[in-house]
Amino acid sequence: MSKQTSKFLSLVLRHAPERIGLELDAHGWTDIDALIAKANAAGVLLDRAMLLEIVATSDKQRFTLSADGARIRAAQGHSVEIDLDLPTAVPPAVLFHGTARTNVDAILAEGLKPGRRRHVHLSPDVETARRVGMRHGAPVIFEVATARMHADGLVFWQAENGVWLTERVAPAYLTLLG
Repeated sequence: MSKQTSKFLSLVLRHAPERIGLELDAHGWTDIDALIAKANAAGVLLDRAMLLEIVATSDKQRFTLSADGARIRAAQGHSVEIDLDLPTAVPPAVLFHGTARTNVDAILAEGLKPGRRRHVHLSPDVETARRVGMRHGAPVIFEVATARMHADGLVFWQAENGVWLTERVAPAYLTLLG
């Protein structure tokens, strides 16, 4: 399926639904038929079969369908104001964060911040974190002491696609792996 169409879906479901006149509800959901109609009106060829294929084959499982198959939302990564309505969760003892080498000094000084997104994203394993970091340049991996964070009262959520979310990670919880 078209990588370009998948990127378009990420854009309108995570960051700029207004670009095609789409409305997301408070939890990020939108009607699939409305999405298809507005995408086509904006010049992006999309039908239900294409959409379902993108959802099924997305390597990062970026999109979630409602139980009745009528609605869709991005699994995480939003910059628009929404509440994913995920239950809080107890994280594993450690999680990982991949980033570009150019970000190391700032992260060691300030910790991990969500930037334009609503949450910091953490990976369950080093290899996933490395792939995430590679998108931004030469990758480096931070190990995050999530059990300590949780014991200290910080909150975690796990998105439907397995990505762990938290509001920020202070430098004291980070170990640079390389």
